[in-house]
Amino acid sequence: MSLWTAAEAAEATGGNARGDWSARGVSIDTRTLAPGDLFVALKAERDGHDFVADALAKGAGAAMVSRIPEGIPENAPLLVVDDVLTALERLGAAGRARTDARVVAVTGSVGKTSTKEMLATVLDRQGRCHAAEASYNNHWGVPLTLARMPRDTEFAVIEIGMNHPGEIAPLTRLARPHVALVTTVAAVHLEAFDNVAGIAQEKAAIYQGLEPGGIALVPAGLDTTPILMAEAEARAERVETFGTEPGDAIRLAHLELTDAATVARIDAGEMSHLVRLGSPGRHFAMNAVAVLGAVGALGADVTLAARDLSTWEPPTGRGTRETVWLDPVEQEHVVLIDDAFNANPTSIAAALEVLVATRPDDGVGRISRGRRVAVLGDMLELGPKEVALHEELAGLSAMAQVDLVHCVGPLMKHLWDSLPAQKQGRWSETADALCAEAHHLIDAGDVLLVKGSKGSRVSRVVDAVRKLGHPQAT
Repeated sequence: MSLWTAAEAAEATGGNARGDWSARGVSIDTRTLAPGDLFVALKAERDGHDFVADALAKGAGAAMVSRIPEGIPENAPLLVVDDVLTALERLGAAGRARTDARVVAVTGSVGKTSTKEMLATVLDRQGRCHAAEASYNNHWGVPLTLARMPRDTEFAVIEIGMNHPGEIAPLTRLARPHVALVTTVAAVHLEAFDNVAGIAQEKAAIYQGLEPGGIALVPAGLDTTPILMAEAEARAERVETFGTEPGDAIRLAHLELTDAATVARIDAGEMSHLVRLGSPGRHFAMNAVAVLGAVGALGADVTLAARDLSTWEPPTGRGTRETVWLDPVEQEHVVLIDDAFNANPTSIAAALEVLVATRPDDGVGRISRGRRVAVLGDMLELGPKEVALHEELAGLSAMAQVDLVHCVGPLMKHLWDSLPAQKQGRWSETADALCAEAHHLIDAGDVLLVKGSKGSRVSRVVDAVRKLGHPQAT
């Protein structure tokens, strides 16, 4: 089925279509391009025009370019535009305009991708749902997601992120959501903002794109909730809060964390819903609260969504857990919690709470007592207070129940120095240096959490620990 014909794409972008082609998808990466895709030659770390020939050779339906690369034949299927990024934005706007989908936009300092994935999971069971791939939430990710939206989409979930002031407003205006929500506001990207209030003001900009009659979901109980509320009330037809207090429209009324699950009772209006998530975490429960609020605001079935949340699993690197078998014959293993995609003080506190809720196994390893072990990499983009924010992790309540902490990076050295000696594991300047000692980091029976900002490359420790494993005996 065609997503874009040459004529439609040319009209949407103001470009000049060469050839009578059609495209079944839209791609910006030749490594993942599928036959029939429209290849968009964006200029990022590398110039996409250098890959047009490769894209066409792999079966691209056409290529969107601002110049014709050398060696491309005259009869090649092309869409020639003045500026590729601007044209992608126009294509996204046209993709959004031609659908009757109910659209929800999600942002937040923590939890936006997990919330987006939860929404996609439950809405897909109630209609044709289109959602952002991976963390495609920036100035090219949002228009790309919209440009990929099928005509018959019934629900769309658009994730919107930011690193600097002024990024969210144009993206939410492009997405034109019927429902907009902020998961939470925390100390993230402080390099670009004076304080957390500035971050809240930027996050609140998501409400600026609401369609007439739109609904704003606002997290309650934050110091910055009044900032979010002010913008929401100015832009939305209706504002609903979600949180843990009786006055919240959607409320986490009860929470139980087990080794492998989160069980929550969520009250929405006069209805109470029991939700079971296959991964433990208070933060996941709060994401589920926001999800049920958004489902209700979209006019979908909240009871069905509450049930279907049990099928959701965290995206890779965001709290996924697995068993690594060190000795399959003796059934010796460790539980690995991979939360290495990103980190900030709020998400580390949440991840440590999950670690503490997971019970290690005693009597199976060299040490005889299973331990709760954390490998923590630098938290980046925290601005002038970055040293203090790393030191303060030592005072987190969950940290008292963590047995051993290994640290990666110059910033995490400040946490390592702040820990009592019995909790100090190994500290390494780089993740690679710690990987070389992977076999010394854990013992059978341990539960291991790996968490850090993507730039710390602490995810390499996850890979190193996996390599210690063997297939389970059958």
